[in-house]
Parts: sequence; C-alpha cells; structure tokens
Amino acid sequence: MRRPLALIAAILFIASASVVFADEAVLIDFSLLGADIIEDPLQPGVMTQNRASMMDFSTVAGASYTEEQKKQMAISLAIANWDVVLSSSARTNTRQSLSYAREAKIAQEAKQFPGSTVFGVRVNFPLEQFNAWARIQPPFEVPAFEPKADIDDAGVITPKTDAQDSDPVNASMSRFEGSYDAETKITKALGVVKNVGVIKSVAVNVKGLNFPHGLSLIFKDNDGVEHVMFMGYLNFDGWRELRWDNPQYISDVRNRELRIDPLYPRSSPFVKFAGFLITRDAAAIGGDFVTYVKDVKILYDKAVLEPVRDIDDEAIWGIVGQKEDDRKRLESQRFGASQVMRYIEKMKQESKTEFTGTEEKD
Repeated sequence: MRRPLALIAAILFIASASVVFADEAVLIDFSLLGADIIEDPLQPGVMTQNRASMMDFSTVAGASYTEEQKKQMAISLAIANWDVVLSSSARTNTRQSLSYAREAKIAQEAKQFPGSTVFGVRVNFPLEQFNAWARIQPPFEVPAFEPKADIDDAGVITPKTDAQDSDPVNASMSRFEGSYDAETKITKALGVVKNVGVIKSVAVNVKGLNFPHGLSLIFKDNDGVEHVMFMGYLNFDGWRELRWDNPQYISDVRNRELRIDPLYPRSSPFVKFAGFLITRDAAAIGGDFVTYVKDVKILYDKAVLEPVRDIDDEAIWGIVGQKEDDRKRLESQRFGASQVMRYIEKMKQESKTEFTGTEEKD
C-alpha cells in the first residue's frame, strides 16, 4: 500500500508544481506611462507628468523650503522624465544634451500596437571608433511597497483607505504592481512584480531601425542586486519581440533542489525594472541612434504558494506591514534626496540667455 500512496503523492506534487510554474506578468508597459496631468507652463496643452506613477518627495526636503517650493518636488515615471546616462568615455556636454527620452505615439492605422504610447529614446554616440554604452533609467527607483492612492489633476497624492470595492487580488497589490486581469491571468505592472522566484524568460517589444547596437535589460531584485540580460541586436526594421531564456532554468521538478520555505512573516521576493542598456561596438556606426520600446514581459516561478489560510496572521502581528513601511521609508529617503538635489540645482540655474542691453546716449 505504501508504494501506490507514494506514487499518488508524487504525481499530485508534480501536477501542482506544473500549475505554479511560469506565471506571466508585464513588468512595465509604457503605454500606461503617458503624460496626462500637470500642464507645462511654457507649452500650453502639453502635459508633463503621469498620474498613475506620481511621487511626492517634499516629505524628505526638510523644513527650510517654502510650501510653494515643496509643491515642485513631485515627479512621475512619465517617459520624458527618464534619464539617459552615457559611459564616461562618451559623455560630453553636447552628447549628453542630445541624449534623452521622449513619448511617442503609434499611428492608428499601424499593424502593431495601433494608437499606443511607446517609449522613444535618442542617444548621441561618439563618431570615433571606441566602445560606448548608454543606460536609460527611471528618474527614481521604482518603489516596491507604495500603497494605492488617488492622484488628482494637480498631482496631489491621497492614500486609499478603503479597498472593499476591489477584488481581493488587486486590493492586496501595491500601487506600482499595477493590476491583475482575472480573465487573462496576467499582471500588468508599472515596474515591479512580487512573489518572483526563478525567472524563466524575458521578452521586450522593440522597434529597430537597422542599427547594429545591442540591447540589454536591467532588473533589480529585493536584495538590491542588479541583473543584466542581453536581449539581442537591433539590426532589423520594424517591431520585433526579443526574448531571453534563462539557461539555468530547470523545467523538470525531479531535477530541482526541493526545499520548504517558511511562510509568515517571510516577505515575498520581488523584481524591479531598473532600465535599458544600449551598447555600441567600436566598429559600428556612431552619431545619433533612435529606438522605441513598447513593454517588457516576464515568465517566472512563484517564490511562495498562497494557500487559503484560516487565520489572518498579518492582522494579528503586523510584522510584514512594519517591514514594508521601514523599507518604503528608506527607499523614499534614497531617491527622494536625489530629486531634491536636482530641484535645488534647477533653482540655482540662470534663466536668462542674453545680457541686459544698455541704451545708447545721444
């Protein structure tokens, strides 16, 4: 009797494991990051910030700033806010000023992604024959534990206190985790996906313009370690899905190292989107380079199963919530300080471009 029972248990384990493996999520979808609030004072009708990803850093600015100044210390993941950082050997004032990100719209009659907003980037590489790279990164590190909130047209953030109208899965997700579609069973995030164990595959939808440059994606895990995945070269014309398959992924559970992880209060691991890396070989063409990106998707194993539990551990102990609050505070101080320094530097800049003229005497 023991052998059939053991066999049935093994079959059930493998069957349950096959259901868990290879969850799909859109780690970041740039069609959700179009500028839709806060009009540019110098360009009427042009919006500057993205409502869904708005962040306010005035809480770490200190008491020496006026309320009007603190209102300016807000930024979002709007595409135009992303930074393009050139390698030290390629970085000059001219090249840096000619390297930036811009929001791009796809035509309604296009065959792929009609009418969508995509991420456009221009990089000005050196003309000389030496290797160079450009890192395209968000203006701040994507927060992993930012609670859901309502953002008005002025960018004011009001945390949500009642999520009873939402389904349980979406109600438990943080703001930058985006939303989960029960029909497609796909999470569409704004830069962070939680409960990620082993990543099986990564895909990026990118438009090539026949440049021979390489494209890599940069992820950051819950330990702050960056992982760079080379996706391929952009020497093609039109939209293409570039894919990276984890060479160390083990599909057969019988060959895996099996272990039991503690449940509560273990915080689920996550992965963040940290940017792109464009590499230009010394033998390749230099000068201006342009490309467009639609989204980044991942297939991954869950780190921890989520069984139905008869006791709400978090409601009693609050351990995970306290850890998440502490980590959120540290994240805010880290990238908030950087944003405040940029604002101070902007305030110190001279706005005039011409000298004051003097009247000629008769």
